[in-house]
Amino acid sequence: MMVGNISSSVDEYKALFVEETSFYNRIFLGSILPPILWENLPHFFQTWLRNYIGGSLLYLGSGFLWCFVIYYWKRNLYIPKDCIPSKKAMILQICVAMKAMPWYTLLPTFSEHVIEMGWTRCFPRISDVGVPTYLGYILIYLLIVEFGIYWAHRELHDIKPLYKYLHAIHHIYNKQNTLSPFAGLAFHPLDGIIQAIPHFLALFLVPIHFTTHITLIFIEGLWTANIHDCIHGKVWPVMGAGYHTIHHTTYRHNYGHYTLLMDWIFGTLRDPTLDDDDFEFNKSKKVC
Repeated sequence: MMVGNISSSVDEYKALFVEETSFYNRIFLGSILPPILWENLPHFFQTWLRNYIGGSLLYLGSGFLWCFVIYYWKRNLYIPKDCIPSKKAMILQICVAMKAMPWYTLLPTFSEHVIEMGWTRCFPRISDVGVPTYLGYILIYLLIVEFGIYWAHRELHDIKPLYKYLHAIHHIYNKQNTLSPFAGLAFHPLDGIIQAIPHFLALFLVPIHFTTHITLIFIEGLWTANIHDCIHGKVWPVMGAGYHTIHHTTYRHNYGHYTLLMDWIFGTLRDPTLDDDDFEFNKSKKVC
């Protein structure tokens, strides 16, 4: 009888994840699509469709808004005129990203599936652990992600076939006047997935709140736009666009993601305020 009760409790606990995912699917898909297009799909494909449409809207919406502000509305305030990328370059970046988007969004969909199966250390409610513990888990989770993305990114450069056939597609944007917020997701699909895998692996290493995990995945889309806009914000210890622009011009520095920590630890950090012939920064902290 005790075994049966434990099994029932586990099933009920796992059902909370399915219930939450189904709620997100109904709210999001139901607000933009007629029921006939999604209600009869299996749960996994409903989740993928929600992630695909949501990811596409986030990428396109944030990208167009970002570009409108820095290239047109506030033209020459953040980016000098000769650093603004051409429309052709931005359209190419959009095409590359949108071709990869169906594949990108398979990873968060699969991660939600394994969470629903109870195979990870996810928990459904913050109240399950309390706020202080929840915040501590987020910190550990982000450190794992930071470490994993640093090494995934670095190996995409160091392992020649990976660079040649995957990562080089992203590095055709190797000048400041070819980089834009749209370049943030302009990767070969497998390249983008490799760099996102640390989010997935972290689910098995540290307890993390389910909705927080999903949110952090989609924040990646905003963050990658930010670090490709060539505006050097200089907020220590953030790995902002100034540092990432150096990565696109030297190829051997600043592999990190959110912070400077891993590049500092492993000796690949390069400060954008240095006076160097490879890149110049004007006195108003603009990359040009």
